Amino acid sequence: MKTKGYMGKIARVDLSRKKIEIIELDDAFARKYIGGSGFGAKFLYDETGPETDPLGPDNLLIFATGPVTGTKAFNSDRFEVITKSPKSGMYGEANCGGRWGSRFKKCGFDALVIKGCSDKPVYLDISDGEISINDASDLWGLDTFKTHSNLKEKNGAKSEVACIGPSGEMMMPIAAIIADGRHGRAAGRSGVGAVMGSKKLKAVVVNGTREIETADVDLITSTNKAVLPTMRTDAKALTEAGTACSLDLFEEIGNLPIKNWYQGNWQPAVDNLTGYASIAKTKVKDYGCGNCPIRCGKVTLTKGGEYDGVDVAAPEYETVALMGSNCLIDDYDTIVKQNEICNAYGVDTIAAGNIIAFAMEAYERGILTDEHTGGMDLSFGNVDSAKKLLETVVKKEGFLGDLFKTGIRDAAKKLGKNSEEFALNVKNQEIPAHDPRANFSLAINYATSNRGACHLTFSQDYEEGNVPKLGAPDQKGRFSPDKAVYSARMQDWATMFDSLCLCKFARYGGVMIDECLNYLNGSTGWDFTAEEFIQAGERLFNLKRMYNVRHGASRKDDQLPLRMQTHRRGGGTNELPPFNIMLNEYYQARGWDDMGIPHEEKLKELQLK
Repeated sequence: MKTKGYMGKIARVDLSRKKIEIIELDDAFARKYIGGSGFGAKFLYDETGPETDPLGPDNLLIFATGPVTGTKAFNSDRFEVITKSPKSGMYGEANCGGRWGSRFKKCGFDALVIKGCSDKPVYLDISDGEISINDASDLWGLDTFKTHSNLKEKNGAKSEVACIGPSGEMMMPIAAIIADGRHGRAAGRSGVGAVMGSKKLKAVVVNGTREIETADVDLITSTNKAVLPTMRTDAKALTEAGTACSLDLFEEIGNLPIKNWYQGNWQPAVDNLTGYASIAKTKVKDYGCGNCPIRCGKVTLTKGGEYDGVDVAAPEYETVALMGSNCLIDDYDTIVKQNEICNAYGVDTIAAGNIIAFAMEAYERGILTDEHTGGMDLSFGNVDSAKKLLETVVKKEGFLGDLFKTGIRDAAKKLGKNSEEFALNVKNQEIPAHDPRANFSLAINYATSNRGACHLTFSQDYEEGNVPKLGAPDQKGRFSPDKAVYSARMQDWATMFDSLCLCKFARYGGVMIDECLNYLNGSTGWDFTAEEFIQAGERLFNLKRMYNVRHGASRKDDQLPLRMQTHRRGGGTNELPPFNIMLNEYYQARGWDDMGIPHEEKLKELQLK
């Protein structure tokens, strides 16, 4: 009998053969790999390897939900996209909110595994238990906004759409998958949009109405009731001002990227970009993902161009920081426009912001010249050039479009002249907008994240204390080097969020380990303990690590950019993480050898053959 919390079916689509297969989900498999990125990692490990071309037909593109997706659990309308990344050539995943996840699961499926490559543009139409492959020739070339509205009109207002834009069609490794149209939520990282484009798959439209059964709805609703007051108080800033609410605080503590991560502070300009300053002036309305009481999404109006005066998603913190302070741009309207361009073309804003800042520094240092830029002045703070550069990149036009099509690491290799020293990335994934010189656990988490630089282990949020039942020592402050066990356990916990498919902002509303357990056990009827819960996260983190090890990953890939091991100029914190010492201790805490390879005993302990 199917475990509750799951739909009990996996859909497989081979676009080369136009073949659709529905298989049963094994209950033991579900308990071991949980869902979301756990399911995806297992499918990817079993069916792809070093010989698999990330942009070839044998790669998998996996959409997966978790056991709490679509239930009454708060903040649970999410899904994961998993693939072999064209960015790193290793494990890749991206997480996305909105309303697509629950609508897909209600079609009767827990995961969608896509392989092959269509001979012409297509989209998948998925409804209750049914999947069809439809011609998308009329959609190819459209941006994500137009694709979304076109398919909603064809398939009904209650359908949800996840699609790529022109950048994904051109298989640019910085390409994202966008859900929710103009109010876009993005599966932005790891080049998932490029893989979707390589398969000539324009969109996946879902319109499910089936009920998702849960084992103990009273446990889920009582947990919701218990955390709701905290959601309304501790997450109040997110509700009022969106994810950029703390941008000024981050600048104060040295967490904010400024001038391509080189400069220490940027007052008073940074005050123009905080969520409270910008949202108060420009907000049209709030919005949120399915079943979310926080509602951190904000709608604003874009200015100029094709979508002048149209309501679009306001930029999130990562976008504001990387396209704003990191480029010395404090004009909020410009950042709104940049965000709209990225969402319309389907591009990761974290990658795009780092590209612009890198280009500006290369220009300042004389490595990029007017001959390269076509006379474009790429000085820091130049608003017009920043927009023009972004449009050039997302359209893959000219020298600069070709230079940056795969990100800053490859661009630096082409430019030379020591530009690799300020191309901030890990495993070719551009750095998110949080600085490990302000929170030492990030140094380890950036370096060892399986998909490349990732801040979503959320370790930086608990540097001054600890998480009950985490199984790690209390923290002694953000500059303490004693982060080995703590960083590992935070990664394990974060991995479980990505497997349950819970939004990590739920933590600000009091969803800690006990509450995660209530949601998991209430959905499935299982009896997971806190120890089993964290061990499941450890198993899945190690599974992803072993995928990378099979692709040649080792200590050489677990590196922190040099700039993050040197002092800032003009303010900021003066602390530097003792990186190599911390990495040695982390490997020991993980049960890995000195090169970062898991010991056989650890794999046996985690039931990974």
